[in-house]
Amino acid sequence: MVATRELRNIGIMAHIDAGKTTLTERVLFFSGRLHRMGEVHDGAATMDWMEQERERGITITSAATTTYWRDHQINIIDTPGHVDFTVEVERSLRVLDGAVAVFCAVGGVEPQSETVWRQADKYSVPRIAFVNKMDRVAADFWGAVQMMRDRLGAHPVPVQVPIVLGDYFHSIIDLVNLVEVIFVEEHGRTTYLEQPIPEDWMPMVDKHRVKMLEALADYDDELLHRYLDSHELSPELVKGAIRKGTIAGRITPVLCGSAYRNRGVRLLLDAVVDYLPSPLDMPVVEGENPDTLEQEARPPSSDAPFAAVAFKIMTDPFVGKLVFFRIYSGQVSTGDTVLNVNTGNRERIGRIFRMHANQREEVPTLGLGEIGALVGFKKILTGDTLCDLKHPVRLERMLFPEPVIQISIEPATKADQDRLTLSLDKLVQEDPTFRVQTHEETGETLISGMGELHLEILVDRLRREFQVNANVGRPQVAYRETITAKVEERGRFVRQSGGRGQYGDVLLRVEPAPGQGFVWENKIIGGTIPREYVAPTERGVREAMRVGPLAGFPLVDVKVSLLDGSFHEVDSSEMAFKIAGSMAMKAAMSHARPRLLEPVMDVEVVIPESFVGEVMGDLASRRGKVGGMIERAAARVVAAHVPLGEMFEYATRLRSMTQGRGIYTMQFSRYDFMPEHLAAEEIRKAEIRKAERRKGAGN
Repeated sequence: MVATRELRNIGIMAHIDAGKTTLTERVLFFSGRLHRMGEVHDGAATMDWMEQERERGITITSAATTTYWRDHQINIIDTPGHVDFTVEVERSLRVLDGAVAVFCAVGGVEPQSETVWRQADKYSVPRIAFVNKMDRVAADFWGAVQMMRDRLGAHPVPVQVPIVLGDYFHSIIDLVNLVEVIFVEEHGRTTYLEQPIPEDWMPMVDKHRVKMLEALADYDDELLHRYLDSHELSPELVKGAIRKGTIAGRITPVLCGSAYRNRGVRLLLDAVVDYLPSPLDMPVVEGENPDTLEQEARPPSSDAPFAAVAFKIMTDPFVGKLVFFRIYSGQVSTGDTVLNVNTGNRERIGRIFRMHANQREEVPTLGLGEIGALVGFKKILTGDTLCDLKHPVRLERMLFPEPVIQISIEPATKADQDRLTLSLDKLVQEDPTFRVQTHEETGETLISGMGELHLEILVDRLRREFQVNANVGRPQVAYRETITAKVEERGRFVRQSGGRGQYGDVLLRVEPAPGQGFVWENKIIGGTIPREYVAPTERGVREAMRVGPLAGFPLVDVKVSLLDGSFHEVDSSEMAFKIAGSMAMKAAMSHARPRLLEPVMDVEVVIPESFVGEVMGDLASRRGKVGGMIERAAARVVAAHVPLGEMFEYATRLRSMTQGRGIYTMQFSRYDFMPEHLAAEEIRKAEIRKAERRKGAGN
């Protein structure tokens, strides 16, 4: 084990096809972890170990590995770039100390680049940027840097300058050590040599070095004084200033290279060691004591009580449930018993692993700052806190986006019924953005996810990994309902059946609360309703909101106030008030001018200029609102807001319009009112489905 000071926990994050997995493969090769590089396009990349990843050439699940460089241990998580799997980035960044943001030198800052950058901002993760694919025609290093400023609001500080002669990526100028790094191909391997910078390039190099030093001088007083006094600045002093600014989140060092051509990878590894933080450089982690509800600190120390976060659950066919975790204080060994604060369960550690993609390396102990996997847990979810039995603490949980698309699923045969239920339960434990529910009226099983590809992958896993044959319906948009008027309604539930009866009486005010989800307010002062009946009333209201009055979709963006009511000293009960609350809410929903809401997506389409007119016309026919168009390299980027219901099978249509040359990305933006004529059609379809289900149930 290395000292904690020599430990780095980093993630590789980027837009799809920016080269994350290829870069990770090169990092593992040059650091000696791999003896042979695999290629994504050949389906042989080590970190893309799932069959679905290798077939599609994309990363679907985050994969962890460990390697070593300059006597430092580097724990790496390679994350997906597709927006449907953004949860993998979210939960990885929650436990990482630093990140490498990869940008394509041609595409620059692309949509998912913005998403993962915002996620890193949320968790205050220091990062360095790597402008990849500098060997490509139309590569534009400075354009990518400017886009980082404009689109990300970042403060990029180039610490390298690429030398491109014509269309040939010739070398890299290291602005810190003031040397030129040239790449040499020998016997199929790429090596690099450092040599003095040619005199002809010195004016250009001096200009960019001055810009770098002026940016660093804002964060390092010693460097500022030596710079103003015209003293020579040693590489160690400059690196120290870069490290200080990076860890503080004030700057982002920018490097460049071509991972596929093996150029700049070793320099990136040096930057990870030199500039990104160790666990000891990070702020002290705080959590809530579940007994006292007070905030407690967990210092980054091996002697402190054990505290860790479970950030990923994975089903392994050989060892069962694997729980990926990050240790924030203390250490853990095989055989220890720890507390899951979120469930209250005591769990015994069966086995501990370091992971290398899907390969396991068993270890007896993991210490401060380490990332590993545990076996032996019965009940655990993503985001749960594991800690010392005598020193409980609940660390901050993760918040995940709501799914926007759903399909029905049923077993192909009766023999598949039990396996389907068990398999869906395992997938729900793995993926916090995957939901399974049973329709209250029809009894059919509905699965929800972040997009068509997300659900397609999960259904494919059911068939391959879990050997479950299932039939799925067409994708359905996860609509929502809301109200547009303020109303007051009373709900009275009275039953007399000889002996003790049931009595509950509530008066509710229901009003719109745009963008707030659900707001509950108890306005009762005095004893018109005892306090113990307020919470059951709220539960009844929430249950009623699960099925909206128009088409049966959940109700959102509503404020409900409990104004008045009455009770009976003998007959009143929690159940009676729950039913009364539900009755009042159902009446209020129907009378408050309900409207149907549809999910609207942010869409970016990248196309050659000659197809712009046709593509924009097609987006308009899909009720899309074009927000603008920018030029990027040799292409045009059209940005638009389009309802999700109009985007099914868009990939096929786009390929047809652009002769296979167009690509697009899509991510959820907001819910918006659905046009009345379309809402009426959707409500009519819902009524038909309802009638068919009743007919089927009657038969």
